Amino acid sequence: MRVVIAEDHALLRDGLTRILEAFDFEVVAVVGRGPDVLPMLLEAKPDVAVLDVRLPPTFTDEGLQAAIAARRQAPGLPILVLSQHVEPLYARELLSDRRGGVGYLLKDRVSDVTQFVDAVQQVAGGGTVMDPEVVARLLDRSRPLDVLTAREREVLGEMAAGRSNAAIAAKLFVTEKAVSKHINNLFTKLGLPPSEDDNRRVLAVLAYLDS
Repeated sequence: MRVVIAEDHALLRDGLTRILEAFDFEVVAVVGRGPDVLPMLLEAKPDVAVLDVRLPPTFTDEGLQAAIAARRQAPGLPILVLSQHVEPLYARELLSDRRGGVGYLLKDRVSDVTQFVDAVQQVAGGGTVMDPEVVARLLDRSRPLDVLTAREREVLGEMAAGRSNAAIAAKLFVTEKAVSKHINNLFTKLGLPPSEDDNRRVLAVLAYLDS
């Protein structure tokens, strides 16, 4: 699986490269500046890109802007944002694009190598992986969560993190049947009827971002 990494901190850049290569990923390119990201993504055409948000020269949102531009020119390009910051405006635009895998994780919350590698694999496979804190920040800027119960919000956060029903049940100490019931309630409240074309687990998170 071919990976491009965009990260300006040399030690972290090297660490990510070593971790991914240890799990049989092929790191085909590593860049450290914002202007270099888009050309490299379009040239390398990786199976997944791991990008920081704030890159030189301005250290604002170069990584996210490059990710959005790349997906416009190469629809469906899997992108995993790994950052210390939540940039709501561009993050919302990136996550609302339902073509291809996408993820947004906070660096200080990714303490487990296996968790990180699993997230890269999920995004490369077309899945969505979002840090619950990112979900909370984005939803706070969209519309209130009053329509959901506290437990439904909790389940939504775990769904956004890419966890299966079984994993959610184990973490929340409830049965899988209870988790399924909460998820069905989420779908109903968010106006997401059954569909053969759409992944309702993903849309359950993105529905708020689009409102």
